[in-house]
Amino acid sequence: MSVPSYKAVLRHYEASPVEVRDFFYHLPKLVAEFPWEVSIAYLFVQVELGQNRAIYGGVVRLHGADAEVAGSMLYSLHITRTSFLELFETIFGQPLPAPTVALLKTAEKVRDKTVHGKGVDQPDARQAIVDVLDYATAFNQFVNGIAGFIPFGSMQGFKGAGQSLPKPTTKWLLKGMGI
Repeated sequence: MSVPSYKAVLRHYEASPVEVRDFFYHLPKLVAEFPWEVSIAYLFVQVELGQNRAIYGGVVRLHGADAEVAGSMLYSLHITRTSFLELFETIFGQPLPAPTVALLKTAEKVRDKTVHGKGVDQPDARQAIVDVLDYATAFNQFVNGIAGFIPFGSMQGFKGAGQSLPKPTTKWLLKGMGI
């Protein structure tokens, strides 16, 4: 696979689903006006946001957790890369597909170099950006298929009309899931 050019990165962004483009709204301006490291940092802040929204959405939509309690407990939870994958499987009942995980793993290496001041080659940064966009797209498709919402999107109305569990029951539910 060839490494995308600057313009190819922007075309890839424009070809992404509208939800992904809206979620990474500032990316085109960052790519055009700042060093690649700024775009990488922004993307990974958004990736963590999308992943946290997936966990939150899963416990609220699939398991009927009280939204306020779930939000509070998840806010205080320290989630690592490994614990995210484990938590995802616990909540959604199946692991994130390996090809989807692989997209992010490659980009995470570039992210780590960037945020730890190790410097990153421009071709690697451009490829990481494309990989993150592809990850968000694949992640959305997978979660939407099993849970009916898209974490890298607006999530408006994701819960549906279902009745939530009482707050004390929600606390026990989340503790049982390791939250």
